[in-house]
Amino acid sequence: MDAITHTEGAGHEAAPERPLGTRFLVFPQPSFIPGYEKPEVVWIGPSAGPILAGPSDSRIYVANPVEAKSPYAAPYIPPYPGLLQPPAEPGPDGHFDHIGPGSPAFLATHSYACTRRVLDICEGYLGRSVVWFFQPTLERLEIVPRIPHWQNAQSGFGFLELGESEEHGRASCFALNFDAVAHEMGHLILLSELGILENDGSGCDFFAYHEAIADFISLLGLLHFDTALDRLLRRTGGNLLLHNELDKFAELSDEKQVRSLNNSLRIGDVSREVHDRSKPFAAGLFDCLIEVYQSLLFERGVSDINPRRFSDLRQQMAPALMEEALHVSPASYELMHFAAKAALQEARDIIGEALIRSWKYLDPDSLTFEAAALAFLEAASRGRGISYLDQLDDCMRWRGIL
Repeated sequence: MDAITHTEGAGHEAAPERPLGTRFLVFPQPSFIPGYEKPEVVWIGPSAGPILAGPSDSRIYVANPVEAKSPYAAPYIPPYPGLLQPPAEPGPDGHFDHIGPGSPAFLATHSYACTRRVLDICEGYLGRSVVWFFQPTLERLEIVPRIPHWQNAQSGFGFLELGESEEHGRASCFALNFDAVAHEMGHLILLSELGILENDGSGCDFFAYHEAIADFISLLGLLHFDTALDRLLRRTGGNLLLHNELDKFAELSDEKQVRSLNNSLRIGDVSREVHDRSKPFAAGLFDCLIEVYQSLLFERGVSDINPRRFSDLRQQMAPALMEEALHVSPASYELMHFAAKAALQEARDIIGEALIRSWKYLDPDSLTFEAAALAFLEAASRGRGISYLDQLDDCMRWRGIL
């Protein structure tokens, strides 16, 4: 026992501690959203390699211009040739969590950490590194954390650049909006894994699919924050079958929602405009997430509602009955909070893994939502989603995708 508690002299020299990664501060949602006023400490895993001043690593770097630059447009691509602000420096311990919201360097560290975190999450589901689609022309992704008075965010050939919202008389930088960064990273990762169109995309769902996936990846990213998981589950009492902040993306104010995954839209209800057409598929993925979450709660004795009794629980069960069946007092919910949290994390990973591994079955020029749904089901059948295959199929069929 003494050798366990005192490694010195135990016969072997203590092994050096394995690096856990690098710490950053990140807002899971914009800080003006109630409950998200303080950033959360996140770890960027050691797979990123050494994270140096900038921040920068072997695959991503921040370029913070001294003068306001114009957004990239063909034929201009990185690297940015102008003068740059001094790079954000790590602390003596190699971490960046000493740089907080009051620091001029925070836009750089926050945008880098959001970008790296989404890449880490997706590579975790893939089980390997993502090779940028713009290689070997460019080796690294350039992040421009702020373009003043530009109300947009965009990603493209080697870049991710962020403007700012100026609604209600106040500027809100997209570099501080995890959803906005995650959405753009969704496009970059999908382009890298799925590939680029050879034709113009007419007759296929390539562009609409991109929007659906970018939205859903921002959701997956949100669900990797303890702050978001705890707030979401405690506020809803674990009932995710009703409206909640999972449905809000790129939120610009307390009132406005730019995209909503919690809808009843089917393919026949939407136009050919890419953002509109993306909604049923993204919502179908959201349905799948909730189906698996609710199934895990039932299997583990945490809920009495068995989703397998319905082809689409969220649409078929009367809201009043659902509310009654799922209602628990705050005190009762606290006894099941960590069981609910574990179920949501597992559901997140089951759906995230199946979605991201489905891309290898798709061809950009022939991509349709039907083909994407079948690829998603194929990937689910080869992983942890196999137990829920019929339910996932039902979700996509209810949306008119299959």
